[in-house]
Amino acid sequence: MSLLLFWMTAAATRCEVLGLYRRIFRIARIWQSLSGLTDDTLKEKEYIITEAKTLFRKNKNLTDGEAIKICIVECHTRIEMGLHYRIPYPRPIHLPPMGLADKKGRKFKMQERLRKIAKPVYLHSHEET
Repeated sequence: MSLLLFWMTAAATRCEVLGLYRRIFRIARIWQSLSGLTDDTLKEKEYIITEAKTLFRKNKNLTDGEAIKICIVECHTRIEMGLHYRIPYPRPIHLPPMGLADKKGRKFKMQERLRKIAKPVYLHSHEET
């Protein structure tokens, strides 16, 4: 009985993951950049496709149910934030805006350093290089 339940949940998870993968490619197909420029649109479409392929391939061997759920939630979050803000890139939502610091000085340099190492709160499965 428990083996049957395991296979049913594994099949449901597999269907959900494949559905997310297809949804990302559908979004990439119709994506329009916020600026409206063709070059920006092409770059963003390429980023969406490359990022999806990279992350799905990286996580394809996950077997832990909790880790898979975290990746699924992260995928949903990135899709919804991208569609809402019309920006496909991860958003470092926990950093102060750059406008608060003067262009010269310690505060500005510290904020620049924080932005370089910043990772969005919802981003768990991908380590930026």
